[in-house]
Amino acid sequence: MMFRKQLLVGLLLGALLIFLSGCPFRRQPELTPAPFGQPKAARERQSSPPAIPAEINRGVNQEPKLRVFIAERNQIRTMNMEEYLQGVVAAEMDTDWPIEALAAQAIIARTFTLHKIEEFGGVPERNAHASTDIKEFQAYDAARINDNVRAAVEKTRGQVLVHNNQFIRAWFHAYAGPRTALAREGLGFKGPNPPYIQIVDSKAGAVIPAEEKNFTASFPLYRIRTATRQIVGRDPGKVTSVEIAQKGPSGRVTLFRVNDIEVPGPQLRLALGSTVMRATFINSLKIEGNKLVMSGTGYGHGVGMCQWGAKGLAEKGSSAAEIAKYFYRNVEIVKMWN
Repeated sequence: MMFRKQLLVGLLLGALLIFLSGCPFRRQPELTPAPFGQPKAARERQSSPPAIPAEINRGVNQEPKLRVFIAERNQIRTMNMEEYLQGVVAAEMDTDWPIEALAAQAIIARTFTLHKIEEFGGVPERNAHASTDIKEFQAYDAARINDNVRAAVEKTRGQVLVHNNQFIRAWFHAYAGPRTALAREGLGFKGPNPPYIQIVDSKAGAVIPAEEKNFTASFPLYRIRTATRQIVGRDPGKVTSVEIAQKGPSGRVTLFRVNDIEVPGPQLRLALGSTVMRATFINSLKIEGNKLVMSGTGYGHGVGMCQWGAKGLAEKGSSAAEIAKYFYRNVEIVKMWN
């Protein structure tokens, strides 16, 4: 199958999204909120339920097959969608967690995959629908698949999240802190906030261990200067002051002020390393000697599903559908194939 050549836009920064993506459970690097390619101009939105993208459509109620770029081997492998999703769920969430939490992750991963293929052709630069390289698509690890993962994927077979008959942007992250974020404040997303992305309590407080909950990080001031110059295109000079300039509705930092230059919070986090500066929910920020020291709570951009919150809801008896509809509002679950 031939793919249209498209340009890769946006800068991939950081060391895990959601998302579309987002900050996956296994501490993977995050993507910038920019898409992998330009949306297909010929794609028209329909009022009927979403169709399986033409690139992978094998007929009514038929499970798609994907061309998956296996980054570790530099080769393409063709596999069924549900087989691919087992490797994604295994990589994105602890495989020993409750099945309903894993099943919610399966619904989200399936939605993420179809949205990326519909909008951007998957990973056209690899001539593939998906990639196991987290910087290009989403995490994948077939070696971690176990019976829990298989059961979670099978019980949600073909299920996706839609809003107004369109696949949603299925962003997710490890831990939201006390509450989730809007797309602009958490991801620096350009454009209107999707109506299904709202601020909700994370529901993770009862299950997340202390070592996962909070973080402290320090960065040499020269790194802050370099990151500011890269992001804004202006040199702040020797860094003598770093302050919180603005917070968003959820309480996350949306703008830092480095000397007299304002720097978007989500971009600074990615530039400094999203596995070190775990979140933009900052509680303390100060210069000590030649370093900037910060402390905060959360892990990831905070948009969409909080994985630790999904675990908390599952342990209280919530189903996968209930978990998904808690973190994404005004959505429907649609079964795309048998």
